[in-house]
Amino acid sequence: MTRRKFVPALAAGGVLISRAQSKTPAIYEIRTIYLHNTPDNEAGRARDFLQHVGLPALERAGIGPAGIFSPLIGADTPFLVTIVSYPSLAGMEQQRAALMADAEYTKGLAAYNAQPASAHPRIDIMLGRAFATMPAIEMPDVKSGHIFELRRYESNTAATLARKIKMFESGEIAIFRRLGMNPVFFAETIVGPHMPNLTYMLSFADLASREKCWKAFGADPEWQKMRSAPGNSDAEIVSNISNWILAPLPFSPIR
Repeated sequence: MTRRKFVPALAAGGVLISRAQSKTPAIYEIRTIYLHNTPDNEAGRARDFLQHVGLPALERAGIGPAGIFSPLIGADTPFLVTIVSYPSLAGMEQQRAALMADAEYTKGLAAYNAQPASAHPRIDIMLGRAFATMPAIEMPDVKSGHIFELRRYESNTAATLARKIKMFESGEIAIFRRLGMNPVFFAETIVGPHMPNLTYMLSFADLASREKCWKAFGADPEWQKMRSAPGNSDAEIVSNISNWILAPLPFSPIR
């Protein structure tokens, strides 16, 4: 688990070009920014920084696509989730170096960090590598992407995690698409808590649509056949599942 001062990695709308045709899987950085309800509005300061300092700077650095979300359902509220895409680990280093060389950004960051230590949120960070068959974030249709579900599947070993990833790549993601579950990204965690695990995101029109889609998925004959194959049951390859229901902030590029 990695915690550090608030140096967001976000991107603005001007750089939202999908790498869906890229042969190199993207690297995703997912941050959970834990906030507090305070009289001096800590949460509002964080959102203002992301909107007016972070996003413009990331656009200038060419980083993205990205999303900024608040929870509809999730533990330890209030919090924000940011998701940022980089072309590779080397590209991440290069782009973040450009970000930190941006005078306007560093000035805004210094002003934000000048607040008393007690006024700063805590941040958890994970890095994930996109699946080879879905190497980039897919921007959801605005008409259908009103809420997002972020899911983490933990596995007992690297071998069982690889088996679950193979299930996704060999048919499970296709079932999601067929049922209108709108995949946004899939990634194997390479740095972060609760490893080995994978993380993915789906989008839905609303909570009722989500419930309908998951019910259809559970009853789908193709899925039932896939999960009944030897070695594919959840009990064999998935040790724990966590999920968060998120809403994009009004200024989030992914929405």
